[in-house]
Amino acid sequence: MIWALVKNYMMLASKVTILLAKRLCINQTKQIHAAILVNGLYDLESSLVRQIINSTSSCSYNTSHYIKLILNHVQNLDVFSVASTIRFFSRHCQFREAINLYGQLQRCGLSPSTFAISSALKSCARILYRSGGISIHAQAYKYGFCNVVYVQTALVDFYSKVGNMDFAQSIFNEMVGKNIVSWNSVLGGYVKSGDLTMAQRVFDEMPEKDAISWNSMVSGYARMGNIERAYALFRQMPERSPASWNAMISGYIDCGKIELARSFFEAMDQKNNVSYIILISGYSKCGDVESAEELFGQFHKKDQLVYNAMIACYAQNSQAKEALQLFNEMLQLDLRPDEMTLASAISACSQLGDLKFGSWIESFIHETGIQMDDYLATSLIDLYAKCGSIDKAYKLFHGLKKKDLVAYTAMILGCGINGRANDAIKLFDEMMNAEINPNVVTITGILTAYSHIGMVEEAYSCFISLQKYGLSPSVDHYAIVVDLLSRAGRLEEAHGLIKSMSIQPHAGVWGALLLGCSLHNNLELGEIAATHCIELEPDSSGYLSLLANIYTSSGRWDDAERLRKGVEKKGFSKLPGCSWMEEVKA
Repeated sequence: MIWALVKNYMMLASKVTILLAKRLCINQTKQIHAAILVNGLYDLESSLVRQIINSTSSCSYNTSHYIKLILNHVQNLDVFSVASTIRFFSRHCQFREAINLYGQLQRCGLSPSTFAISSALKSCARILYRSGGISIHAQAYKYGFCNVVYVQTALVDFYSKVGNMDFAQSIFNEMVGKNIVSWNSVLGGYVKSGDLTMAQRVFDEMPEKDAISWNSMVSGYARMGNIERAYALFRQMPERSPASWNAMISGYIDCGKIELARSFFEAMDQKNNVSYIILISGYSKCGDVESAEELFGQFHKKDQLVYNAMIACYAQNSQAKEALQLFNEMLQLDLRPDEMTLASAISACSQLGDLKFGSWIESFIHETGIQMDDYLATSLIDLYAKCGSIDKAYKLFHGLKKKDLVAYTAMILGCGINGRANDAIKLFDEMMNAEINPNVVTITGILTAYSHIGMVEEAYSCFISLQKYGLSPSVDHYAIVVDLLSRAGRLEEAHGLIKSMSIQPHAGVWGALLLGCSLHNNLELGEIAATHCIELEPDSSGYLSLLANIYTSSGRWDDAERLRKGVEKKGFSKLPGCSWMEEVKA
C-alpha cells in the first residue's frame, strides 16, 4: 500500500516536472501550482518560480505579486530560485521588489550568491539607494565575492551612479578583467557628475568603444550646453543608435532650440518611444501643448511612458481637466500608472481643487501596493494643503523621510492661504534653520501668512530679503506687501513701493492700494489708484464703487453719485483689489 502511494507520488512528480519544462502562460502555471499544493509536491515550487520567470517576457504587477506570494510560502527556499527572481525583477525595472527579496534571502539565513549580489546592486544603482548598496558591498566583502568580475562591475556601476567616483575608480583600478560594461560605468559616472575632463580621459583610454560609450559623451556635452562639441562627436560616431539621436534631441531642447530638436527628430530613420517622449517633454517645457498633442496623436500603440509624458505636459501647462481625462483613458486601457503618472494626476487635482478625485488616487496607491515615496507624498501634501485639509497634509508631511524645499513650500503656502498663519511662520522658521533657501512660491506663502495677522514689518523684511536668495519679486509679492501696508494705513509707503517696481503692476496691485485708501479715506491717492485700475481693467465696476465710497466719506456727494450711476450701468463685479489672493489659491 505504501509502495503504491510512493509510486503514484513519483509518477505525479515526474509528470509535473515534464510540464514545468515547457513554456507556460500564467494561467497554466496557476493550474500546475494548484496540483503541486493539492498533492503535496512542495519540492517543485522552486522549479515553478523559475518556470514563470523563464516563460514571462514582461513583468506586470500581478505577475510579480504572484511570484512573491509563492516565495513567501515555499517550505524549502533555495538560493538559486531567489537569485533568479532578484535578477528578473531587476531586469524588468522592479528595483524595490528586487532589493526587498534580497533582504528576505538574508532574513532566511541563506548565504547570497554572486548572482543575487550583482543583481541587487544593479537595483540599488537604478534607484540611487546608497545605504542599501553600501550594505550589499559589505556582504560581498564578507563572502569573498569582491574579486568576481561581474560583482566588481556591479559595484563600479553602483558607486558611479550614486556619485562616489573615488570608490568607483578605486574598484575599477583593482579589476583584472575590465570589460566594456565596467569602462562604460566609469565613463557614465564622470559624465553624470559633470566632470567631462575625466570623462574624456576615460573615453580616450578605452581599448574599445561601443554605442553606449559614444552616447555617454554626446549626451554629457549636450547636457553641459556644449552642443557644438556634442554634434562634432555625433558626426564622428561609427554607428548611430536611436539613443544617439535622442541625446542630440534632448541637448537641443535643453539649449532652448526646439526647432533644431524637431529637425533631428524628423531626420531619424528609426524613431522609438523615447524619441517621442523627449520631444513631447520639450514642447511641454516651452508651453507648446498643441505640438505635443500632435506627436502624441501619431502613436498607434501608446504605452505607459508615453501617457506619462502627455499627462505631465497637460498638468505642467495648466490644462488640468485634459490631464485627468487622459489619466482616466489610461486606466480604461488597463495601463498601470506609476509614481510619475500619479504625481501628475494629483497635480492636476490640485489645480482644480478636486479633493475627491485626489483622495481616490491616494486610495488607489494604497490598494495597488505602489510605494508612497517622498515625491508622491509631496504631491498629495500640495493637494490637501491647497484644498484646506491641512491636518491631512501635516500627517503626510511628518511622514516624509526627507523634507525638501517643495514639501516645505506646499505646507507654508497651504497654511498661508487657509488662515493658519502661525503654522506657516513656524514652518518657515524651521525651513530656515534647516538651511533650505526659499523660492518665489515659498515667499508668496509666508507673505500671505504675515498678511493674515498684520505682521507688516516681518512681511516687509521678508520681501526685502528676496535679493539675498537671488530671487526677483513677482507682481503678486508686490500686491501682498502693498495690501498689507495699505490696510495698516501706510499708504504713502505703499504708493512709493508701487512706483519703485521694476515690473508693470497689474490691477491687483493698484486695487490693494485703492482698498487701503477706502479704509483710511485718502482721496488723493485713491483717485490715483482708481485711475490706474480703470485703465488696466476698464470693464470692472468694483473700482468705481470703491472710489465712490471715498468720495462719499470726503463729502463729495456729486462725484459719488456720478460714479454710482456708472456702476449701475456696468453692473456689479467682484472687488478686483483682492484678485491677487485668488491667483495665489489657484
